[in-house]
Amino acid sequence: MNLDPTRMKDWQIAEAAEAEAKPIERIADEAGLRPEELIPMGRLVAKVDARRALARLDGAPKARYVDVTAITPTPLGEGKTTTTLGLVQGLARLGRRPIGTIRQPSGGPTFNIKGSAAGGGLAQCVPMAPFSMGLTGDIDAITNAHNLAMVALTARMQHERNYDDARLARVGLRRLDIDPARVHWRWAIDFCAQALRQVEIGRGGPLDGVPMPSGFQISVSSELMAILAIARDLADLRRRIDRIVLAEDRGGKAITAADLEVAGAMTAWLAQAIHPNLLQTIEGQPVFVHAGPFANIAIGQSSVVADLLAVRLGDVVVTESGFGADIGYEKFWNLKCPASGLRPDAVVIVATVRALKMHGGGPAVKPGRPLDEAYVKERVDLVEAGCENLAAHIEIVRRSGARPVVCLNRFATDTAAEVAAVQAAAERGGAFFAVSRHWAEGGEGARELAEAVLAACEEPAEFQPLYAPGLSLSDRVERIARDVYGASGVAYTEAAMEKLLRFDADPDAASMGTCMVKTHLSLSHDPDRKGRPRGWTLPVRDLLVYRGAGLVVPVAGDIKLMPGTGSNPAFRRIDVDVETGRIQGLS
Repeated sequence: MNLDPTRMKDWQIAEAAEAEAKPIERIADEAGLRPEELIPMGRLVAKVDARRALARLDGAPKARYVDVTAITPTPLGEGKTTTTLGLVQGLARLGRRPIGTIRQPSGGPTFNIKGSAAGGGLAQCVPMAPFSMGLTGDIDAITNAHNLAMVALTARMQHERNYDDARLARVGLRRLDIDPARVHWRWAIDFCAQALRQVEIGRGGPLDGVPMPSGFQISVSSELMAILAIARDLADLRRRIDRIVLAEDRGGKAITAADLEVAGAMTAWLAQAIHPNLLQTIEGQPVFVHAGPFANIAIGQSSVVADLLAVRLGDVVVTESGFGADIGYEKFWNLKCPASGLRPDAVVIVATVRALKMHGGGPAVKPGRPLDEAYVKERVDLVEAGCENLAAHIEIVRRSGARPVVCLNRFATDTAAEVAAVQAAAERGGAFFAVSRHWAEGGEGARELAEAVLAACEEPAEFQPLYAPGLSLSDRVERIARDVYGASGVAYTEAAMEKLLRFDADPDAASMGTCMVKTHLSLSHDPDRKGRPRGWTLPVRDLLVYRGAGLVVPVAGDIKLMPGTGSNPAFRRIDVDVETGRIQGLS
């Protein structure tokens, strides 16, 4: 293939690569899967019956396990998925048998600022259009199962308002006495729809439901998506859905999906979604794509079940955590690893000269606007100042006991002096360092990175959790704020403090994970504070509880569970070739 990323759009590269891509049955065979473990979904996509495959592979040797995270990104992103896929391709060039595990992209970012999350240039996952637009329907299933729970809840409230106990009993129902002021769940849609954040439902008459405030969250922030990411099999998924708390009764008692007798039907929507999706890089290495939770408002990891399968099939597994080490890696470290029982052999921290210049005091980086000349001309001073942010992320990874590898995702405008400044900062921090050109050169451009990662995997490591099991929620939040974000302390709103005291007194809460909600654009809660902020306090305004997922969710700053669509969204550039049916413009 003659693919030139300097002259071709990502979707054009993907389209050309797909024409010569291996049939998915061949990818599965080369990965070590058997035909009966594969559920083909077209020529280039399949689902994998992980339960069957894992039963066969029980006791097989485990692969090296590598996580990819990043420094605090610009709003444009620094190429973390591109690096993940480039590393997989680079490892294959060294004769290894790598497997990638990445998240499925949400429709919200795909049609908003971010575009496709299939990688870029010559480091991509194909087929690109199906990957970016629903794939095998897992996120649609999450959306439907989530909204079915809301239908069950709101219909029950209406019937209890309109019917007496005798009439309820005739259809086998008992009165739950749900409090409209204590409904915790909202509706879900997989777009960035700020107009739906706050809505009023039930307007009309007695047959139109119970009037109450409600709203929408983006589907990938649903508790069901968190459950899909951490459930080990369908039985585990079913048990967790039973425990989901949707509301409380007038006495403060939890109303669960089991109480509403909807958990079984919700699981039915997800019966196929539990199977990981199998795709490939444009150089023909297997990639599992499964689950798609954001990291700033959710757990930010691809699925546990896909990783458990991958480590029994390949010899190096490369997974990705959302956003920077303060968010995605912290959740990988303290939530995903305990859930899977896996431990990383190395952690890649993706950095760009562009992002380091921004953290060093460079002009604001705005999506859809041209970059200031500071970002395309040599400014070693900005790079060196911005390396304070890199240093913080190296320290986060080292605090976990894992071995960090700083990957400079090199752009054509980066100068030798700027690259040298990043290398010096990485080595001062005790990290391996590699320059990677995977976007422009594919796997060959990622050889140096692959070699550095394999070298890091050979180094001894003592991976350990940030906090011990049973530590109070307040102490866990304090530990994350101080030791990971670099805050001076934590301040709670009155409402959050009231919930905190209840959680700290709840013996079940001590066994739950802590999944922070915080901006990804700063180490702090304030997206405008770049670099390495010091002398600040983390404001926690709310605490949510996801009993099905086993997570307590502190909400810091002004972050929302429903993002907004920007003024120059990606959907303006997406279209279809009506002659061929090919989707164009994804990037």
